[in-house]
Amino acid sequence: MAEGKKPYPASLSVDYPDRELNRLTSFFRLITIIPIAVLLCLVSGAAFRSENDHGWVAMFSAGGVLFLATMLMLVFKQKYPRWWFDWNIALTRFGARVGVYLALLRDEYPSTDEDQAVHIEIQYPDAKKDLNRWLPLVKWLLAIPHYIILFFLGIAAIFVVIITWFAILFTGRYPKGLFDFVVGVMRWSLRVMAYAALLTTDEYPPFTLGEQDS
Repeated sequence: MAEGKKPYPASLSVDYPDRELNRLTSFFRLITIIPIAVLLCLVSGAAFRSENDHGWVAMFSAGGVLFLATMLMLVFKQKYPRWWFDWNIALTRFGARVGVYLALLRDEYPSTDEDQAVHIEIQYPDAKKDLNRWLPLVKWLLAIPHYIILFFLGIAAIFVVIITWFAILFTGRYPKGLFDFVVGVMRWSLRVMAYAALLTTDEYPPFTLGEQDS
C-alpha cells in the first residue's frame, strides 16, 4: 500500500487452501450446497408461500439487503442506522461464504455466522460526514460500467470453476492462478455492491480484480 493512501472501504479475501481438497464433496457440490442455499434464500428475500384451505397465507422469508430503506434514510435524514448496517454486512458475509463454497474455493461447509476462511471488511460510514445525501439516488446508474464488465467476468468465472472442478477431481488442488481470478471477481463485485447497493461508501469502485488503494 502506498504511503498516505487509504484502502478502499470494502475488501474481501479468501484463505488459499494449500492442501488437498475433498474430492467427494467437490464432485457433489451442487447437491451438498442445497441446504445452506435454502437458508440463504430464506434470509435474502426469496419468498415461499403456503396457503391452507381456510385462505391463510404464510410467507417464509426475511427482507434481504436493506437498500430502499437505507437510501431513503440517507436522503431525508442523512443517517445510516447501525443495526441496518450490521444486518446488511452479516447477510453479505453469509452470502459470500456460500458463494465461496459453490465456487469450490474452500471445502468447509459454510457457517451461518462464523467468518471461517472468508474475510470481508466494510467500514461503517459517518453518514453526515462521509456520504452525499443525494448520491444514493444515482449510484445504480453510475455503476453501470461495472455491471457490464462484471457480467463478462462472471461468465469467465463460471468456466474457470468448471475447469477447476476437473482439476480438483484429478489432483485435489485448486490452481492458485485460477483461485486468485475467482476471488478477484468476487472482490470486484463486493466493492460495487458496497457502493451501489449497501451504500456504505461514496468512493467509486476501482476497475481491478486485486486489492486497490483508494
